[in-house]
Amino acid sequence: MADQVAVVTGASRGIGFAIAQRFVAQGAKVAITGRDADALAAAVKELGGPDVAVGLAGKGDDAAHRAAVIDAVRDRFGPITTLVNNIGINPAYGPLATLDLNAARKMAEVNLIGTLGWVQEALRGGLADTGGSIVNISSVSGVRPAPGIAFYGTTKAALIHLTEELAVELAPKIRVNAVAPAVVKTRFASALFEGREEQVSATYPLKRLGVPEDVAGTVAFLCSPDAAWITGQTIVIDGGVTLTGVVE
Repeated sequence: MADQVAVVTGASRGIGFAIAQRFVAQGAKVAITGRDADALAAAVKELGGPDVAVGLAGKGDDAAHRAAVIDAVRDRFGPITTLVNNIGINPAYGPLATLDLNAARKMAEVNLIGTLGWVQEALRGGLADTGGSIVNISSVSGVRPAPGIAFYGTTKAALIHLTEELAVELAPKIRVNAVAPAVVKTRFASALFEGREEQVSATYPLKRLGVPEDVAGTVAFLCSPDAAWITGQTIVIDGGVTLTGVVE
């Protein structure tokens, strides 16, 4: 990824940070975003410092933040060539029948509309001219029903369709793909396995939960020349759990 300029949203820790690490290791310059400026500063230091990475704090559903990030990255490193939409929120757990509709609106705003906003800004920031790759982080809850996080899954299913639509509209210059992880051991997903990891992982054919590096490797592949003839696809990264019919 030498000479590549990547923006990875929601990347101060977890999956996003692992993706940023992989990109830097392969020669890219990387901008990471998140809400916590201190966490971003620590992440930038771990990535190798300001020569290879920059952290920009703000909220993913804030249009002004998105525009400021893209402008800052272009001024610092040059035109955007790679975008990874990793931001996602799930502020509510429980059945759809009693779901707080304000929480549902917030999920749609961040997980779906915010993602489209990042794409639009990245196109303005050079991606439309340079060509390159976009990867959206979906979820197995967008592929199979997942009781308890059903509306989160609904937004992630919509993200898969958005990926397909963008792949058609932005071809042939830009490739757009998605990945759909099952439970990955991050703070974001801790409520799904904390205190019962052995029980949850027992439902996975590979008998373990994912780690951020599992997702980072697939994303790096999708952004590489090895994936030059792949667009509009969603790769499920799940340790085989969707084969069992159980998604948690």
